[in-house]
Amino acid sequence: MADCELCGATKVTTREHRVNKAMLAICQRCIGQLNLQPKQEAPGLSRARTTSSRPAQTHRPKRNNLMNKTEKELAPDFSRRISSSRESKGWDQHQLAKRMAETINVIKSAESGKPPTDAVVRKLEMILGITLMVESSNEHESMVGRPSNSRGMTIGDYLKDLR
Repeated sequence: MADCELCGATKVTTREHRVNKAMLAICQRCIGQLNLQPKQEAPGLSRARTTSSRPAQTHRPKRNNLMNKTEKELAPDFSRRISSSRESKGWDQHQLAKRMAETINVIKSAESGKPPTDAVVRKLEMILGITLMVESSNEHESMVGRPSNSRGMTIGDYLKDLR
């Protein structure tokens, strides 16, 4: 038992119906007065549920070889690479921004050390002819092999390992 959202009748059985573009829980009396049709499926949904006459093709999903997968990350000295390459071409920040179809603030923030988005990195690499994405080195210091007299792992150590 619920309340009709259309007429406000309390403790009546309701059904979900579309009134204009809203789905409302309305009582049987309102359904009769408004001549509402029962809730129907979307027209294309019944066709989508039927099986197709085409034979199923067997595709093997491509397996990702984790050993061959190489991840790239932004070079630690990306800001220096961007500014030195721009200066070697004789461009100021405004000219580079114009050639990249970006705002000058994007160039300034990238040269100041704020990591740019992937799309901006690709534009910089293409226009300046430099490489900003380098192979990630999986060499990082871990707390596993340390002697037992160490202080233990802290949150700061964990965050350092993530970098």
